[in-house]
Amino acid sequence: MLCKAPPNFTPNGDKFMNVVFILLAILMFGFLIFIHEFGHFSAARAFGVTVREFAIGMGPKLVSRVSKKTGIRYSVRALPFGGYVSMAGEDEESDDPGALCAKPVWQRMIITAAGAAMNLCIGFLVMGLLVSLSPSLGGTVVADFFDGATSPGYGLQVEDRIVMIGDTRVHTATDLVYTIMHDARGPVDVTVVRGGEKVVLTGVQFPSYTEAGHVYGNRDFYVYAVEKTPYVVLHQAFWQSVNTVQMIWDSLYDLVFGEYTVEDLSGPIGVTQAIGQAAGQGAQNFGFMFVFISVNLGIFNLLPLPALDGGRLFFQLVELILRRPISRSVEGYIHFAGILLLMLLMVFVTFQDLTRLFGA
Repeated sequence: MLCKAPPNFTPNGDKFMNVVFILLAILMFGFLIFIHEFGHFSAARAFGVTVREFAIGMGPKLVSRVSKKTGIRYSVRALPFGGYVSMAGEDEESDDPGALCAKPVWQRMIITAAGAAMNLCIGFLVMGLLVSLSPSLGGTVVADFFDGATSPGYGLQVEDRIVMIGDTRVHTATDLVYTIMHDARGPVDVTVVRGGEKVVLTGVQFPSYTEAGHVYGNRDFYVYAVEKTPYVVLHQAFWQSVNTVQMIWDSLYDLVFGEYTVEDLSGPIGVTQAIGQAAGQGAQNFGFMFVFISVNLGIFNLLPLPALDGGRLFFQLVELILRRPISRSVEGYIHFAGILLLMLLMVFVTFQDLTRLFGA
């Protein structure tokens, strides 16, 4: 995840607020991990898989209880990041009739994907709630320019309804601002509806700004608010959710193709800082940060990388196509290597977070 450390979260800042931000981050992570693991758990139970343990956190048990009815152990463990659902036949052969390995591959794929799906669903639901509670919602019709001009040099006019930036359609003020920031760092075509007709403004050069060595486009106009009706709320909630997915996908794409580097990544400490910044700006910003992290967690877990849900889905898809499973030992070694690499990456980004935090 790409995060910028908030200025109000520093070792010399308000110690009480720093503690509050850390607790908020732990609660948010704990809730999102619970939702994720509950997705795996509920899907496994629905298909009759034998579940041995449902755990939130990692490491030593703090609280643990075994259900007399089902025999499932429910645990809260010491380290607040992570969690798991332990199932019979998950990583080993088992003669248990409810073993995961005995289930059809399509059922195993649903169980594997259910955690990420729950994170995406809760993110979209919270987005809908935030949009419905928002005092105003912005559209894409130009209301005025920052300097009060009738039209800037590139030809955009008041009352123009912007429908496309480059090749990307825009539907709300949120994705309009983001698309300009990400896609309009140089000359770009802008399609507007003016007087009922489509007009293409070619080679538009929006203002830009530089942050952390990266150049971003910057809008130079205001937009009209739109009337808040049930349809508009649903429309805005849908497209703002899509925009959140697009932001995360663009970040991953830019990371892979060199726009960003691993030095731009942040781990739990950096995310805690971002949560603190959002909380300091009000409940709505904190809610949007919750949505971003939840959707990010869902998408990241679906990447086809070893040790992630997406990596397991990849092997299950291969099994579905070939009609025979990949060697469990081979798959186990690959996932183990993936875990080691993820741990090394976590150590690296945590070191970066600490370095940025203490200004070394």
